[in-house]
Amino acid sequence: MDGGTIFVQMLGEFSITLNEKTITDSANRSKKVWLLLAYMIYCRSHSITPSDLINLLWSEEESSTNPLNALKTVFHRVRSTLDQLGSSVGHNLILRKDGCYIWNQTVPVHLDIEEFDTLCKAGAESQGDTRLAYYQKAQALYTGDFLPKLSSEPWVVPISAYYHNLYVRTVLESIPLLEERQRYEELIALCRSAIALEPYQESLYQHLMRGLLALGRQAEAAQIYEDMSQLLLSNFGIMPSEESRSLYRDAVRTSSDIIIPADTVQEQLRETSGPAGALVCDYDFFRVIYHAEARSVARSGAAIHIALLNVEGEGARSLSRRSLDCAMDNLLEVVRSSLRRGDIVSRCSISQYILMLPNANYENSCKVCQRIIRTFFRQFPHSPARIHASVQPLEPNL
Repeated sequence: MDGGTIFVQMLGEFSITLNEKTITDSANRSKKVWLLLAYMIYCRSHSITPSDLINLLWSEEESSTNPLNALKTVFHRVRSTLDQLGSSVGHNLILRKDGCYIWNQTVPVHLDIEEFDTLCKAGAESQGDTRLAYYQKAQALYTGDFLPKLSSEPWVVPISAYYHNLYVRTVLESIPLLEERQRYEELIALCRSAIALEPYQESLYQHLMRGLLALGRQAEAAQIYEDMSQLLLSNFGIMPSEESRSLYRDAVRTSSDIIIPADTVQEQLRETSGPAGALVCDYDFFRVIYHAEARSVARSGAAIHIALLNVEGEGARSLSRRSLDCAMDNLLEVVRSSLRRGDIVSRCSISQYILMLPNANYENSCKVCQRIIRTFFRQFPHSPARIHASVQPLEPNL
């Protein structure tokens, strides 16, 4: 085996490089080969018994009649894989000693997770620009979670969680440093990278929107909010926080200082010709309309009712995700076409629509809801969904 340092990447993918030759887990489909290889490298500081490795590679259901021979077979394939880096590399790197297997510790190994950990700790112990520099070097190394193709292995799970949480911490500590220095392009790139790995952390979207707004990129900031809103609604049935909605309102508000003539403003506000029936809007805009109508009702005393349509399965059980999405899409079309142009509808959770019915008393509002439900099941008689409606008056804002 030629001299040189072995470079191992375990973040984002698993690859081994020696003297400009590289092997990766994408080139060999044998999971057991790469599982054993990863474990030997990660635990290279101590010897490992055959029984431990047998438990690693085979569950009780997969147990072999001759597990020691099966283990030797996998080791033969591991050494053959390592031999792609050079002649006899496999036999030089994996040794047998006192009945145990051990990685040859005389060969230097550079492991990306160890460098990542060192940089993160150095950053945590530093301040200001030095902290940011350490964190940015660490973030450049974190191209994905630890051993993603082995992510379901019990020994991998806690290690992956550790490095993932460490990465997120460096991001959250880097963001205010970038904001203070007005390095918004770097902030935007960092937030986008972090969101790809941590898609459900709302604060990352908020920082991303602030960075875009600081650079005058309102349309992009608004799109970020809409994507996040759909993601949270689809996966958790929740809406973004008030802080996120406030940023969204800032994004959609015009930033132009040009004085616009009244007729131009009216033209911009005029609704383009669209489908008949109710106005369908995002829940954030529904809230604004609700507040405006609550003020109006306090003055006029007009009758406005709010209806909630709940979609669930038989016996109040939850529908499968596919069935729920299909039912909600179909119900929206029924609701829109069944209501008047002055009525308003919005999806307020993963399984609910909220309706605003102006100039409708309680009895008529209940009839409207029952008509919607009858129409839905007439058009979709085989739907597994069950729809329940509740009606209440819009409370005036006194």
